[in-house]
Amino acid sequence: MTEAAKARADDAVAERPDEAAGAWADDALEARLDEVAGAVADPVRRRILVLLREGPLPAGEVAERFAISRPAVSRHLRVLRRSGLVRAELAGRQRLYTLDPGPFGELVAWLGPFVRPSGWEHRFDALETEVYRTRRERRTTTGAPPGVPGEESTA
Repeated sequence: MTEAAKARADDAVAERPDEAAGAWADDALEARLDEVAGAVADPVRRRILVLLREGPLPAGEVAERFAISRPAVSRHLRVLRRSGLVRAELAGRQRLYTLDPGPFGELVAWLGPFVRPSGWEHRFDALETEVYRTRRERRTTTGAPPGVPGEESTA
C-alpha cells in the first residue's frame, strides 16, 4: 500500500463516528484482520493456501507449482506466515509449510454480519411459509386436490 493510500485509510478511520468504531473496539483484532485480508488479497498467495489445504509442503515443492522465481514464492510464504495463515516447521534442511485455519475464523466472524440474511429475508421466508400453510389448510377443508377449479391459482 502506498503512503498516500495509508494516509487516506487513516483519515477515513479517524472520521468514522464513535458508534461505528464499536465494531473495531479491539485494535489488535483490527490489525490482525488487516494482515489476513491483505495476505489473501493476492492471487498467488490464495493459490498457495489452496495447495496447503491438501497438506504440508516444503517451500521447494510450493515453488515448483508456480511460474515465478523461488525468491518470489518465499516472499509470498513469508507474508502468509506473518499473517498467521501458515506455519513453518523445520524438518531436516527443509521448512514444511502448514495451513493454520485460526486466522480464517476471525475473518469469517468479522464478515458474518455482511453475509447473513437481512431481517427482510427472514420476513419473506415467514410469509412464504404462511402462504403454503394457508394453501394446505384450504385444500384440507375443501377436500379438493390442488389445481381443481374453484381453488385460487398461483400461476
